[in-house]
Amino acid sequence: MKIAAVSENGRTIAQHFGRAPYYVVVTVEEGVIVLQETRAKVGHNDFAGGTDPGPGAKHRAMADTIGDCAALLAGGMGSGAFAALQAAGIEPVLTDERDIEAAAVRYARGELPNLAARLHQGRGERHHRHEHDD
Repeated sequence: MKIAAVSENGRTIAQHFGRAPYYVVVTVEEGVIVLQETRAKVGHNDFAGGTDPGPGAKHRAMADTIGDCAALLAGGMGSGAFAALQAAGIEPVLTDERDIEAAAVRYARGELPNLAARLHQGRGERHHRHEHDD
């Protein structure tokens, strides 16, 4: 099973989906990580200064890179990104677990809770820094 996590440094799960520059994609088989790769991720800043394609297109572009993954792990995200991932067949999982490898293995085992309170709601959603941001 392939599981993606957003990251700013390749080791820990980023607290904001839209701002993270990387995906770390972990392949877990029988509870063991057998492969790990880093992929560039389109983010909010990639759309700055140009023609704005709209939030739906932005979120689809962010999901395209991980279309082969079952889930996306993040510390938080907006409702538009959450819905776009679901529409792409990717389960968005919001977590307070910081370690990518530990979270991926816990997810594969069905032991990683999805913390819905970390979802930022609707238009005008307030993107804020979480107390444990890097």
